[in-house]
Amino acid sequence: MKEYIHSVSLDADRCTGCTTCMKFCPTEAIRVHDGCAQIDGSRCIDCGECVRHCTNNAKKAVCGTFSQIMAYKWKIALPAPSLMAQFSGLDDVDFVLQGLLDIGFDDVFEVACAAELVSTYTRRYLKTEGIKKPVIGNACPVVERLILLRFPSLRDNLLPIKPPVEVAAQMARERAMRAHPELKSEEIGVCFISPCAAKASYIKNQCGSYKSEVDVVLSINEVYFQLLNVMKHIDAPTVSTASGMIGLGWASIGGETSALLSDNNISVDGIHNVNEVLEKIENGSIPPVDFVELNACTGGCVGGVLTIENPYVAKNRLKALRRYMPVSLNSVPAGESYIPDDVLAEPAEYTNINRLGKSFGESMRMMVKIQQIRESLPGIDCGSCGAPTCRAFAEDVVRGKADINDCLIAYKEFIHKYITDKQRGVQTDDGTDISGS
Repeated sequence: MKEYIHSVSLDADRCTGCTTCMKFCPTEAIRVHDGCAQIDGSRCIDCGECVRHCTNNAKKAVCGTFSQIMAYKWKIALPAPSLMAQFSGLDDVDFVLQGLLDIGFDDVFEVACAAELVSTYTRRYLKTEGIKKPVIGNACPVVERLILLRFPSLRDNLLPIKPPVEVAAQMARERAMRAHPELKSEEIGVCFISPCAAKASYIKNQCGSYKSEVDVVLSINEVYFQLLNVMKHIDAPTVSTASGMIGLGWASIGGETSALLSDNNISVDGIHNVNEVLEKIENGSIPPVDFVELNACTGGCVGGVLTIENPYVAKNRLKALRRYMPVSLNSVPAGESYIPDDVLAEPAEYTNINRLGKSFGESMRMMVKIQQIRESLPGIDCGSCGAPTCRAFAEDVVRGKADINDCLIAYKEFIHKYITDKQRGVQTDDGTDISGS
């Protein structure tokens, strides 16, 4: 099995072993041993919650560098819609697009343009007979990886259309090759300016049934100050936006569902809320809906850990920006009623992270042991053992990754009982007198 390349890393020198990251991790991928956090790559979904909550900056998002994209002959910037919401007083998206050209890019292709096309194709897909509903949007790579790791029964619910960033990269490269036939594909660098670490991981790994067309991922906070520096000198931008309200709306929660132009949809943000909704979809306890928009970050992409602005402030700025924009500037050819093959895609394969043993019988025996150990623990989920919950700790013990004595509460109670029994002259189970007389 190909190893998944992550974009969330740990700086052990900065880690104090405080367990904060462990408590916020939605997939229990973090343990704390010997005074330092440890990330289990097989469980990590690159949601960035540990980056967001670490008070020591020991967790970092790993993206590309500006020098990497500048090494290409032709450099294309793919700004995420959330980039536009980072600037105070911005009333025209064109200033940001011009700024990207001024800091060294040769071309700019808005991801918002592709988002408008994806919205159209999604509306078509929802009318297809026999599809599994609710359809779950795949624009957030955290959600897709979470489903593939923990909710395999929902894999067929994922929207089989490439996310806007990939459609944009495809279209941007094709446009560059048409305009500059002298360039080879490998001489064209496509750079996505991302609000989150998960999209960097998405680019680094095989994306389901296709390979990403994006070459470099830069974080929004990497380019923000460069843009700020050049934008203040722009009097009249020479480029103009090619997207409308629908495309820009994808930056915040509810933007994807509002673009479907129907009411039987729901939008959910925040990774813990996403987990809860996926559980309800899996067990059938959610009311019938056609489409579910899930965003791991609070507020949507504007709440990504690589952004600058507060997500609520950013969302308000989007409202102001969208006020005088056209509804959409991107549409599919008139009369076309199908979804092109080059925008269709299958998600990656399910990876079973919950399997305990090599066989069903071994797994059952381990489950029994886990339950026995779990019942002997205090059940307060204090995290002092280095695991997020008593259940997780019991599993670690059975897997041989922890010692039962790591539970300080249980060990303290055992010592207290031992001393008390000794003082009372109580015999041990084997009949030995431990009274000391």
